[in-house]
Amino acid sequence: MSNFYNDVLERFIKYVKVDTQSKANATCTPSTQCQFDLAKILYEECMNLGFSDCYYDEVNCIVYAKVKANVEGALSVAFIAHMDTSPDVCASNVKPFVYKNYQGEDVVLNEKEKIIFDVKTFPNILKYIGEDIVFTDGTTLLGGDDKAGIAEIITMADYINKHQEIKHGDICLAFTPDEEVGGLAKDLDFNILGADIAYTLDGDYVGYYSDETFNASEAQFTIIGKNVHPGTAKGIMKNALTIANDIFNQIPPFRPENTEGRVGYYHPHYLDGNVEKANLYCLIRDHDEGLFNEKKQTLERIKDLMNEKYGENTVSLKWANSYSSMKKVVDKYPFMTKELVEAIKDTNIKPTHLAFRGGTDGSSISSRGLACPNISAGYENGHSRFEYVPVQSMEKITEILINLVKRLSNYKKGE
Repeated sequence: MSNFYNDVLERFIKYVKVDTQSKANATCTPSTQCQFDLAKILYEECMNLGFSDCYYDEVNCIVYAKVKANVEGALSVAFIAHMDTSPDVCASNVKPFVYKNYQGEDVVLNEKEKIIFDVKTFPNILKYIGEDIVFTDGTTLLGGDDKAGIAEIITMADYINKHQEIKHGDICLAFTPDEEVGGLAKDLDFNILGADIAYTLDGDYVGYYSDETFNASEAQFTIIGKNVHPGTAKGIMKNALTIANDIFNQIPPFRPENTEGRVGYYHPHYLDGNVEKANLYCLIRDHDEGLFNEKKQTLERIKDLMNEKYGENTVSLKWANSYSSMKKVVDKYPFMTKELVEAIKDTNIKPTHLAFRGGTDGSSISSRGLACPNISAGYENGHSRFEYVPVQSMEKITEILINLVKRLSNYKKGE
């Protein structure tokens, strides 16, 4: 055990027991009131640990804090994690437990419900032989996404705050709501945060990092049909669902289920409607901005084709929910990735770089001008009842953060 085992584990267990499940398509911010419960806990914890500039934004449900610099003029660095958990799986009444010294066997999560963690289904767990694994009872998700990140950030900040011999600039902390439903830290106040650069903590196995995400948008096709009695419909009826199916068939066949790596995709993911009117929603994603724009143009051409085929103004198209890859902004500060890689190596972990096939809060934060790559939080099987977190991964990530802070203390504002 390192200095961090008990601290990071105790914090993590405390946080995951607080229900913070967000809600898609909500009209309020945050999307669920339960997220305030964890925000209050984190604010009080930061105050009790003696962090400075603690602030709880009670309107937007964001917690801020700092560990003040002891190196004059050093860059200030922020570490950011989200408080909400995915709406995909039940997240209330989480019952975490620690399975000690895992040796590669199947794990009984819930004897009463006969819920088994099957190694054949989830072989990644074999990377953690000999480690201590936090599971749930198999009836809820765990919440490692992203409460492992929160536990690691606070444990790092607490350690540095107690060890003044460690040189550092301002360490700025922020915990935000609604990442899982597209909130993307939209209400994060950079003036309150006070950081020159930032990192999010999110994502799976220890050693993974990302300085590139998808460019993303969602297309909504609205199809206006014409309904008449089907017995006399020939030459008159215009079935919006039939046209929606035609649109679907025109969309190129690059789908999430058959693409990987740096290959982008189209993802028609939701259809509602009837003969009179239908809506077809399609996500587009690509790491390459040029290819991303080509995908948008392709869907525009499909709209035009449908109107030529079925009549003017039959199909309209609007775009929503866009975010950009962080790469353009992060690339302006190459030392951020360089020092992160070295900090991972300092911890005797092999760095793994991936262009993330998704978006993070860091995508939005970077697009607003604050460079913000992503560091893994150490969980596996996020958004699942079979989510788990190795305690040793949380320890190692805490060490990585401390090593990174030390390295960044050598960089001055304005350089």
